[in-house]
Amino acid sequence: MAALLNQIISAGGTTAIETAVSGNALREWMQTETDRSTWHVAVGTGGDIQGFQWAEPNPDQPAEAANIASFVRPGTTGQGVGGLLFKATQTACRTLGYTWINAAIRSDNTSGLGYYARIGFVDWKTDPNKAISDGTVTGKTYKRYDL
Repeated sequence: MAALLNQIISAGGTTAIETAVSGNALREWMQTETDRSTWHVAVGTGGDIQGFQWAEPNPDQPAEAANIASFVRPGTTGQGVGGLLFKATQTACRTLGYTWINAAIRSDNTSGLGYYARIGFVDWKTDPNKAISDGTVTGKTYKRYDL
C-alpha cells in the first residue's frame, strides 16, 4: 500500500499527502481510532494492490462524519476499482454509525473530483485559498455523501 501511495505522491497533483510514506507509517495510521476507522484494499488477480481506501473520524468534522481517502493505481483508473472500494467503505461506515462521509479534495485534482462526483458525492464547501506545503495555492473542495 505504501508503494502504491508513494507512486501517486511522486506523480504529484492528486493527493494532499506530499511526502513519501513508509510501510510502518501506514501501519501506524491503520492503528489509529480502530473502533471508528475502516480500511479496504483491492487486490488484482496477480496479487498486486490495485487500490485502497480508508475512512476515519476527523477532529475538524462532526462525530457523525467520516473522512475518506481513496487511492487507485495510476493507469488503472476508470476500471471500477474505486467504485468497488466505495461500496465496502460505505457499508462499513454505516456499521460504524456514521451518517455521512466527507471527502476533502485538492481543487486542482480533476480526476479525484470526478471520481467522487460519479459515486454520488456533492460539493458542500470550498476553500479557494488552501495551499500545499510549498505555498502553491490549489484550493480545497469538500464533497459530502449522505449515508
